[in-house]
Amino acid sequence: MSTPAPSPGAVLDDLASLEGVASGLAAARDGLDAVLRDRGLRRTAPGLTSESLLRGAAASATLEGSASSAAQVRDGDGDEPARAAVRVSTELLGLVPVLQRSPLQALARLHSLAGAESLDAEQLGRPRDAEAARRLRDLAALLAATSPAPAMLLAALVHAEVATAAPFASHNGVVARAAERLVLAARRVDEKSLAVPEAGHLALRPAYESNLRGYRDGGAAGVHAWLLYAGEAYSRGVEASPLVTAPE
Repeated sequence: MSTPAPSPGAVLDDLASLEGVASGLAAARDGLDAVLRDRGLRRTAPGLTSESLLRGAAASATLEGSASSAAQVRDGDGDEPARAAVRVSTELLGLVPVLQRSPLQALARLHSLAGAESLDAEQLGRPRDAEAARRLRDLAALLAATSPAPAMLLAALVHAEVATAAPFASHNGVVARAAERLVLAARRVDEKSLAVPEAGHLALRPAYESNLRGYRDGGAAGVHAWLLYAGEAYSRGVEASPLVTAPE
């Protein structure tokens, strides 16, 4: 008799119990909460969210291979990866209720925005093949699961799953990083999206890229390492918030 697969909630619970994961993510969450409490309550203008999203788009574009500067991204003069990241950032927070209601629809919309300039219409928002569709369904089940696991853990898993499974025809990195930020907003970790997790990943780029490879190829140890890395990346993303640093 085969052993039943663990439920999505049980998967999240098991990952949260791995050594160092909960404490690392809790430290990142405490740092974020301190910034939001000490500075954000007095400075919650919508422009700060827009600035954070723009910084995130510039960082995500660089990680996607863009050669555009932050100034070019701001001026709308960036190359194709930069324009893709900006398109996604413009609609990102509007997808919070979509993610809560239909995770697959939210992920499809992120890809449709990212690929709008470079793909045929029939490729936008659609998985590459049957295996990609299965991976997306499994990811949607994780997003719908009931679990006390930290929301930051779920955001990190969503990021790594999309980035490594590459379920779409293009721009999987942009979609992965946008989905991560979207989860953090939807789960009210960072409801106004003032941290810049994309900038955290860019600041740690060698570790970011090596840990994604480990997540893809390294089995349970690779997943564990990615979740430990995520706590550090989120802390660096808080440091990049416009609540902390002035606009570039």
